[in-house]
Amino acid sequence: MALEITDGNYEELVAQGKPMVLDFWATWCGPCKKIAPDIEALAEEFEGQVIVGKCDVDENDELTSRFGVRNIPTVLFIKNGEVIDKQVGAAPKSAFADKIKAML
Repeated sequence: MALEITDGNYEELVAQGKPMVLDFWATWCGPCKKIAPDIEALAEEFEGQVIVGKCDVDENDELTSRFGVRNIPTVLFIKNGEVIDKQVGAAPKSAFADKIKAML
């Protein structure tokens, strides 16, 4: 299951040292709802290898601003605290999986 990542717990999760997939979304966003089942499936598929989480842009201004998120969904692929790849807009599950595998 994807974790809820917030302004308050992001640093603690990054400190774990695992690569992270961070999905910026909102409840009112249609494309966000479209990819949500894929994000959940990837969280299960890569459990223990990467942290997969979702960040609600309406509730987490600090992270949204920090990463310059202007369009949602935006999925960031973070390794060692640095964004190494991103996907803006909906994409097939395989596209996200390929980016995760490239991080590992």
